[in-house]
This record gives sequence, structure tokens and C-alpha cells, in this order.
Amino acid sequence: MTDSGEEPGPVEIPINGVLDLHTFQPREVKELLPDYLQECMKRGIFTVRVVHGKGSGMLRETVHSILSRLSCVESYRLGGDEAGGWGATLVTLKQADPPA
Repeated sequence: MTDSGEEPGPVEIPINGVLDLHTFQPREVKELLPDYLQECMKRGIFTVRVVHGKGSGMLRETVHSILSRLSCVESYRLGGDEAGGWGATLVTLKQADPPA
């Protein structure tokens, strides 16, 4: 709630190929991640970095579990040293085949 007692409005998330989950509650990830990936695809972004942090690994496991069930995901892997190491996951989304 805000100081005025109102519920806060929706949070605008930039759709730029980097989703930082640090500002979200773990329960929000199940809905947020698929929605974010769909928006990326609509905008022609097919490589996405999901920042989940290193911590205990629970959020990383949740992210990977969700990714493994999404048909739009071609592949995913932990980020290398240049992309956050094991605190981030790099996702490659499937691109539609061009019309013949």
C-alpha cells in the first residue's frame, strides 16, 4: 500500500531483453516470465537474459522449470562470466519461419 492507503498500480517493465527478477516476489515469476518472453518475441527480441541472482538457487530452479515447459523457448543456459555467471540465465526464443 502507498502512504495514502491505496494499492500501488502496475509496474512498467522495460522490454529490452533483460528481465531482472530482484524486484519481484517469487510467486509473481510464474506469470511474469512467460508474459515477458511473449512481449520480447512480439518486439523481435529473441535472446533474453533473466537475472535471478545466485542466492540459494530456488529462484533459478523456478525459472528453469518454467522455461522447460514453454513452447516458445528454443534453449536456455546459465550466463557466462560476461552475462552474470550462474546468477543469470540466457534464453534463446524460437523465431517463426519466414513465409515460403
